[in-house]
Amino acid sequence: MTFQQFFHILSVRRKIVLRTLLGLVFVTILLSLILPKQYTASADVLVDVKSPDPVAGIILPAMIMPAYMATQTDIIGSRRVAMRVIKLLKLDANADIIDDWRSNTSGRGDITVWLADRLLKKLDVKPSKESNVITLSFVATTPEAAAGIANAFAQAYIDTNLELRIAPAAQNAQWFKEQSKVLRDNLQEAQGRLSDFQQKNSIVSGSDNGFDYEMAKLNGLTEQLTLAQSQNADLQSKQSPGASANVLPEVIQNPLIQNLKSSIAQNEAKLSQLGRSLGVNHPDYLRLRDETDELKQQLNTQISRVAASISMANKVGETRGNVLKDEIATQKRKVLEMTALRDQMAVLEKDVDAAQKAYDAVAQRFTETSLESQSNVTNISVLTPAAIPIKHSSPKLVLNTLIAIFMGTLLGIGATLALEMVDRRVRSVADIAGMLGVPVLAELVPNPSSPSRRFRLPAFMRRVSPPSLVKA
Repeated sequence: MTFQQFFHILSVRRKIVLRTLLGLVFVTILLSLILPKQYTASADVLVDVKSPDPVAGIILPAMIMPAYMATQTDIIGSRRVAMRVIKLLKLDANADIIDDWRSNTSGRGDITVWLADRLLKKLDVKPSKESNVITLSFVATTPEAAAGIANAFAQAYIDTNLELRIAPAAQNAQWFKEQSKVLRDNLQEAQGRLSDFQQKNSIVSGSDNGFDYEMAKLNGLTEQLTLAQSQNADLQSKQSPGASANVLPEVIQNPLIQNLKSSIAQNEAKLSQLGRSLGVNHPDYLRLRDETDELKQQLNTQISRVAASISMANKVGETRGNVLKDEIATQKRKVLEMTALRDQMAVLEKDVDAAQKAYDAVAQRFTETSLESQSNVTNISVLTPAAIPIKHSSPKLVLNTLIAIFMGTLLGIGATLALEMVDRRVRSVADIAGMLGVPVLAELVPNPSSPSRRFRLPAFMRRVSPPSLVKA
């Protein structure tokens, strides 16, 4: 179907289109005047998404804000908020509402749930796209009811949001309270084990308990043993079989021995002179020789004493070394015992520290949840309360009329086309060619100048056919 055929059909059946349009407009205007008026009241609530928890001061990340706002919208449109509205306004005690409930449900079910579902059907919740404001709109038959229920929904939403945060906080506070008791008992047990261990081993908390002194003593004994062993090695080298006593430092450095050696050397020099001058049998020579022998005997005695003292010192050094070894072994055992005690006490102290940290963490969370469960501060506030609407929101006569005109026009056109499809008629030359599939040779039209009937060829044939084919 071409546009020319379409408009030709509409022009022929224009009465159908006009009747359909006028009928639908009339019915729409009549219904708009008959239907009861509806009033819409809106309240705006502001949601502070930056600090949803005023106690902990948690700031929501930017990625979570859309989901948080969507959650708040779902909470407003929940049955729990609607049931709180019913309790706030005491709608379930209204006689008219009770009669309506009984007539619709025959008294079956819960009137609160039934009424909550009806309220939610008339509630419209729209969050702002670029802000943290949520608009609550409620439709009612009276302006006072619309404003009152819209404000009640805003207040019920605030109360429900606070309740949703307080209820879990109260449960968490109770759980943390029980856990704090258990952890406090564990802390007391750990402290008791540490205290018993300190008392049993005479360890004073907060001091080194003589460990540093014992370590210093062990180091001192070790140094003494090293020195004694060095001295013993030196003394043993002086008592070796091939060593001469005359070359010992103790002998060389002994002043008495040196004096005796000097006296002997002087006497021997004198004896040599007396032997050459007086002879070896002279009484002076003999007297001097006896004195020299006596000095030599004293020298040997002193050297023997020095050697004996070295031997005695060697024995004393060996004995001292053995004693030091025993003392070092004893001191090592004491230090090791103290180290083991310190390690055990360190483990007990770590147990106390771990129990203390666990108790402190739970106690802190218990304090936070307790404050949160007792808090009546919320991050939601009413930005704009609902005002009593002056004009009704529906039915809208002008808008409904415009819609009826548009829809009536569409329905009229549709009805015209449907009727044309059922009762197809020839409206033009193109219809004949299209329906029969043969070319049209001539078209009979009335002659305005003569009452007689004439025929003429179609325009396209007149343009291409010779004049002899045209009959007058």
